[in-house]
Amino acid sequence: MIRFENLNRSHNRAGFDCGNKKLNEFLNNLAHQNLKKGLSRTFVLVEKNSPEEILGYYTLAIFELNAEKLPQKFAKKYKGNLPAAKIGRLAVTKVQQKQGLGKHMIINAIKRVVAISEHIGIVGLFVDAKDNIVKDYYLKFGFIPLPDHPLELFLPIETVKKIYSDVFMDKV
Repeated sequence: MIRFENLNRSHNRAGFDCGNKKLNEFLNNLAHQNLKKGLSRTFVLVEKNSPEEILGYYTLAIFELNAEKLPQKFAKKYKGNLPAAKIGRLAVTKVQQKQGLGKHMIINAIKRVVAISEHIGIVGLFVDAKDNIVKDYYLKFGFIPLPDHPLELFLPIETVKKIYSDVFMDKV
């Protein structure tokens, strides 16, 4: 059985390899520092029977963007700088890729963003895709490319809440 935990020192960060040097290095060298500095939170996906081994991870942070960066449909509703949530990084260990763990992490991030949105205002959830293959993956969840930066993707808060409702409220 898999579960999410906040990254802590008991997790085997050095043993994680997703095949992307930058994502591996972030987990090994910066994730815990960013936590201590309050810059982001890293959540790890682990197996119940071996909770020290990281199957995957993602980070969440709050950031600000100008309304003009949004697609026109949304930009006209807002003015100035807007608060938002962002998936800073998302990675799955090589041996577990293509098993649906990325989807679990995105849904877990959505659950957390809905909880955040109940306490602070945010316009939505953002993610930067590293290439068009990753972009296509995020598009399946309803993310929308930003007009001037097609690899920067936006999931409006209304869509975030709908996904949450569809996934979690049906189970109640």
